[in-house]
Amino acid sequence: MNLEKNVQVKQPKYQQIAVDLASKIVEKKYQIGDKIYARSSLASQYNVSAETARRAIAVLQDLEIVEASKGSGVFIKSYEKAARFVRQFHDVQSVHELQNELITSIHKQQNELLNLQEKTKQLISRTEHFRSVNPFIPYQIEMTAESPCIHQTLQELNFWQNTSGTIVGIRRGNELLLSPGPYLSFEDGDIIYFIGNDESLARVQSFLYPNENPLKR
Repeated sequence: MNLEKNVQVKQPKYQQIAVDLASKIVEKKYQIGDKIYARSSLASQYNVSAETARRAIAVLQDLEIVEASKGSGVFIKSYEKAARFVRQFHDVQSVHELQNELITSIHKQQNELLNLQEKTKQLISRTEHFRSVNPFIPYQIEMTAESPCIHQTLQELNFWQNTSGTIVGIRRGNELLLSPGPYLSFEDGDIIYFIGNDESLARVQSFLYPNENPLKR
């Protein structure tokens, strides 16, 4: 069953009246054997039609909570059955409330997901545009002792041939070495700046760190 977001599950008015009367019995506002209001009085008290009041009494009578005596009125018959009816009603209400909360939560998550998808599209679009007008923004990766390429030169590593990435600079401590030559070796702590396409980005990562994923942009 599909329910719209703004649909609320409610009990019929006559059943609400029946529950209210049963609750008063449970609260000992009525005692066993007491006579309750006539249908016309109930209709006036709850601001409903006489037919709605009759249905409320019929519910209690069917459950043997009250007993109708023709010509004498309606009398309280069972406290225990009134308590059972009230308990079952509130259990059902709790289920309906949870159902409404669940529906609201689902709609909220759907809206959040749609918003996330839209933001993701915008980010991808702007990133692609930014890269199209700035094709030489370098990627960067830090060299650590875990890399098997430490202490090897660019020439020994055949860096460009293996990665299709072009190193444009290396930051070593407080120094930035631009356009390093083929004989410069990688050292622990170096920050490598390189340019290339998305494929070279992955290749540099796997080449310098075959078993790790330290790449950052």
